[in-house]
Amino acid sequence: MRIGILSDTHDQVARTGRAVAALLAAGAEALIHCGDLTIPDVVAECVGAPAYFVFGNCDYDLDALRLAMRRIGATCLEQGGLIELAGRRIAVAHGDSRREIDRLAADAPDYFLSGHTHHRRDQREGPVRFLNPGALYRAQTFTVGLLDLASDEYTSLTIPR
Repeated sequence: MRIGILSDTHDQVARTGRAVAALLAAGAEALIHCGDLTIPDVVAECVGAPAYFVFGNCDYDLDALRLAMRRIGATCLEQGGLIELAGRRIAVAHGDSRREIDRLAADAPDYFLSGHTHHRRDQREGPVRFLNPGALYRAQTFTVGLLDLASDEYTSLTIPR
């Protein structure tokens, strides 16, 4: 199973749509957004595969974002959560809360997905692989990630401005 990972899209609706299209074309079978959506229109672009979302520090109207997630049949993990896909345990948080990171990392997931820094990260710490796909806003290069859970292969995709 391949999962598409996005973060820090902020209010970049068209760019988010291009990113989701690129991820789906590359074979993403699920989408995980690591927060800082900022507006419900960004949520509406994350369709075409089962979608999971967490809130970031720039997500203020949480009720409107939750409603948008319900409209597309997505799963809201609130500030952070643990999901299982293809037999892999995946922790997801925005990355701005040390407490949330520590809480989720204590469960020793296979993967820990986060955003917040607007910088890509692919680093293994013990048994946990930490991935940050980068950002679609305020980044030198706009990037998202594609993770193949079967092969553990991670690819960064560049999204045009």
